[in-house]
Amino acid sequence: MSGIVFHQHQLVFLSHHYKDGKCCSVPRIKGQRVNFPNWQHGYAASCPKFVKLSPHATVSGSGGAQYSEQWLDARTKQKREKIAGIDQDELLDPSLLADPDSCFCEFRGVQIHHKVYDAESQANNSSQSHTLSQVSRNNSWKLGLPMILLHGFGASVYSWSRAMKPLAELTGSKVLAFDRPAFGLTSRVDASTHLSTGTNDAKPLNPYSLSFSVLATLYFIDFLAAEKIVLVGHSAGSLVAIDSYFEAPECIAALILIAPAILAPRAVQKLAGQDKVGRENQTEGDISNSNMLAKPFIKIFEILFKFITGITQAIVQMAKGMTDMLNSIYKKALSAILCSAFGVMLIRMIIDKFGRAAVRIAWHDPNQVTEDVLNGYTKPLRAKGWDKALAEFTAATITNAESESKPSMSKRLNEISCPVLIITGDNDKIVPSWNAKGLSQAIPGSCLEVIKNCGHLPHEEKVEEFVSIVYKFLHGAFGDQKELSLQAGAVV
Repeated sequence: MSGIVFHQHQLVFLSHHYKDGKCCSVPRIKGQRVNFPNWQHGYAASCPKFVKLSPHATVSGSGGAQYSEQWLDARTKQKREKIAGIDQDELLDPSLLADPDSCFCEFRGVQIHHKVYDAESQANNSSQSHTLSQVSRNNSWKLGLPMILLHGFGASVYSWSRAMKPLAELTGSKVLAFDRPAFGLTSRVDASTHLSTGTNDAKPLNPYSLSFSVLATLYFIDFLAAEKIVLVGHSAGSLVAIDSYFEAPECIAALILIAPAILAPRAVQKLAGQDKVGRENQTEGDISNSNMLAKPFIKIFEILFKFITGITQAIVQMAKGMTDMLNSIYKKALSAILCSAFGVMLIRMIIDKFGRAAVRIAWHDPNQVTEDVLNGYTKPLRAKGWDKALAEFTAATITNAESESKPSMSKRLNEISCPVLIITGDNDKIVPSWNAKGLSQAIPGSCLEVIKNCGHLPHEEKVEEFVSIVYKFLHGAFGDQKELSLQAGAVV
């Protein structure tokens, strides 16, 4: 027996009364209680199995509570939250979203998702990949060195799906791509409670830091059991590639930077400024030499000038120290905000608003972006904790405490001695091609290739041309060495 009292004119609820195995239905009038007569002939056939309740109904009795819960569940399902079209009410562990060819390995407490292709696996390729690898089939030369691919911000192993197999055929060796922490299907960990520590590390290492990605890259070099590899970085992945080179230059045979998100140093302006200072110093020397008669006065002036200069420099250094301190405080405050509930909510809003649009913008022709491509990029949004991890990654990027103890990357670019290839699209709306040109001027002996009618993703949008450029570069850098080593082996 159950009862409902309605406060307004609403849907009439039917109370049930059973007698002699019959189901009798009696309408309940607003604000009144109804006695249940002993009806011999009920309306069992017309009794509803489920009645949708109004939100203004007052429930009494266990049966009414059950109906209320059903109504609330229905309303909740209608209000499921979606981010970039992905349902957020049924998030899964990243490992449950894995593809058939996905692999996982644990590195410093993080389960890193990766994929490996080698030349022998090409027999099972699809017809599309078969066509894309035409460049390598037309050339018998194989590099014989493995390759590691580093994706950019917001991307994952998926972004290499079109290029991995052709590159494996080209190299004649293994090609590995892995998801950096906070992206793809690599496990999401709480940086505040799950800081990774190495055996010789004095400080815990944030899994979302650049240093962690560098160490993970070096780990996969050992994983491939290779003495040297070709390291490929796209966009922000280029930062990881170059930092990995500086960490272990003996392991990197060549660097390939695709649309590198590395600000090119303004070397020309710096040289011009130094030349100007030199001319000014030379002018001051000439003046002092030509005024020997006024030497005592000039000496006093020089002493006064040095005194003023010393005070000015001290003030500037003090101001710089205060600026650095304020900058550090600002970064820490911003980092704290990003890792808060408000910051996570902000991340969710940005991804929902611009996530899918950013993928389209990255292409020269947005009309070529299929639904499958969008699904590939938004799939990681189904992983538990993706929003918190992305907030912590952004916070780690802003603070970047490791870089404060190291020389600026822009000042070390001229130290790179391995062969370097820079590839950019002429219509890159995210990292302009002119920045890639400036970067190529800062790295001695680097090669620059600009792909026409291409955006920020040459390895996705222009796969065949991209692979062709990589083949030309690698053959030019290592072709002669390979042939000489083969000849030496034949003589022996």
